[in-house]
Amino acid sequence: MPADVPELTREREFLTEARAQLGRMRERVAALDGRYAGDRVSADVLEATLARRMEQLTDDPEIPLFFGRITARSEGGGSSDGTETFHIGRRHVSDPDGEPMVVDWRAPVSTPFYRATPKEPMGITARRRYGFARGHLTGFEDEPLGSADGDAAGPGAPARSEILEAEIERPRTGPMRDIVATIQPEQDVIVRMPLERTLVVQGAPGTGKTAVGLHRAAYLLYAHREQLTRRGVLVVGPNKSFLRYIRDVLPALGEIHARQATIEEVVGTHAPVRATEPADVATLKGDGRMAEVLRAAVWSHVRMPQDTLVLPRGSRRWRVPAYEAREAVEQVRARDVRYALGAAQLRHALAHRVLVQIEESGDALDDTAWDALARTKPVRDYAAAVWPAVEPRRLLFRLLSEPGFLAECAAGVLSDAEQRLLAWDRPPRSPAPRAGRRRTWCCSTRWPTSWTARSRWRTSSSTRRRTCPP
Repeated sequence: MPADVPELTREREFLTEARAQLGRMRERVAALDGRYAGDRVSADVLEATLARRMEQLTDDPEIPLFFGRITARSEGGGSSDGTETFHIGRRHVSDPDGEPMVVDWRAPVSTPFYRATPKEPMGITARRRYGFARGHLTGFEDEPLGSADGDAAGPGAPARSEILEAEIERPRTGPMRDIVATIQPEQDVIVRMPLERTLVVQGAPGTGKTAVGLHRAAYLLYAHREQLTRRGVLVVGPNKSFLRYIRDVLPALGEIHARQATIEEVVGTHAPVRATEPADVATLKGDGRMAEVLRAAVWSHVRMPQDTLVLPRGSRRWRVPAYEAREAVEQVRARDVRYALGAAQLRHALAHRVLVQIEESGDALDDTAWDALARTKPVRDYAAAVWPAVEPRRLLFRLLSEPGFLAECAAGVLSDAEQRLLAWDRPPRSPAPRAGRRRTWCCSTRWPTSWTARSRWRTSSSTRRRTCPP
């Protein structure tokens, strides 16, 4: 809708004042330094903190400080009509008295801007979107959401937003830009999910998966600043071209703490790539069906108990018959737990059956008896035989070096041709990674015990051509 000119003038004046206050905030940080720190280490930390804060407060004149406004009902204070307004922007801006002029889009008060609807206004009466061109305010569009007494907006409310549609349809050229002004309600739910949740965002190309992921990272850095700054945030991309494309999104949102790296850079710091595989093999190993094959390989190690568990305790022996042990295994597997966690749960399930027998016999046990029984050697050995530990490297070695085991785990998942593609033609001798040079062990020669004898032994002519254990 066309904006009212006097109101547009007031909004432009507010934008100018907000930019002035952001400059004041930056000047205040620039006036600080580490001269008053207690020691050199504290001074260095303070200087680094101030430098990051200065970077966060950098003002780009082509990026608007705010992109929306909400009018909320106020229980106390606010304007004469019982409402107060909040301008929503990319970063927080306050006046000299500390009152917010622009509210960070990640703050809880900003949530209704993205999620409020006429049916569920979430406590706000109106939403305003702004149109900008190279940082200059060109217009605004109001959307009534609810009356002051809480009634939903009537049929006169606009069904579509021209400013929102224009922003969404704006041509995307050059590096990736943030979508903070156009986040949809479904996307906002993902962005603001709790930190404890592990999320996988899926969708067709161009649906905004990367943008949502980056904005979630920005939100988590805001909501859990101390924790994530201490632990670090890493954005992993498939290649450097992708990282160049997204590198400006988080800084534009005021976040400079996240590190960006390619997969090769991350892996190379821990396990340098020693060899590459043909494209068809690499593609098959990255196929989602391999997860089913690996799951079958892991769980194939669980065996149904055939013997009775015997647990000596004092002068008595307590027994868990094989059929009860099999019931315990089935119960644990039915919980769909992780493999390693299942082993611990099996020990406690077996201990619980022993505990019930002891209590039925009239013995009094304390609260720690259950854990103590689960840690006894007979229970641990019995559970380890039924639910053995699986070492990932050895599991993969067996899977790729034993065609029979691979066929058993991949039955109904991979074709015979795909299984032959995965299997090693010449498997290595062991699952351990091979070093750059293979060592030859001199078993016929006794290894000297003293350091002097060792150095002489290394340099002697009879052993000069051999590589022996350190």
